[in-house]
Amino acid sequence: MASVPLTDLNAYRTAFRLQQHVFQVTRSFPKEERYSLTDQVRRSSRSVGANIAEAWRKRSYPAHSVSKLSDADAELEETRHWLRTAHACGYLSDEDRDRLLAGADEAGRLVGSIMRRPGAWCRGP
Repeated sequence: MASVPLTDLNAYRTAFRLQQHVFQVTRSFPKEERYSLTDQVRRSSRSVGANIAEAWRKRSYPAHSVSKLSDADAELEETRHWLRTAHACGYLSDEDRDRLLAGADEAGRLVGSIMRRPGAWCRGP
């Protein structure tokens, strides 16, 4: 698996797609949310893919790699929180909320799968 580029990994592609969808829907959030809710949900959603990328680079060190994947999972949960908040504030439609949460769930399943079987993903030094 060492020859597979990061961008070919389903977990990374799913996380990247999620961050782009989050960016698109937050463009319509009110201006007064720019430095709070908008920044928070964008930051957390972008951090998911960044942590997966770090885990991929550190895959020679399984414990560190799994730790970075755990960070990605935590960022996914934070993203879910902000999406639910945005919906509760009336900034997200039911459809957008459901679509984004489904994307977060899919990314979480993929990250969790890797975390449960790090040997299949990690290589020795």
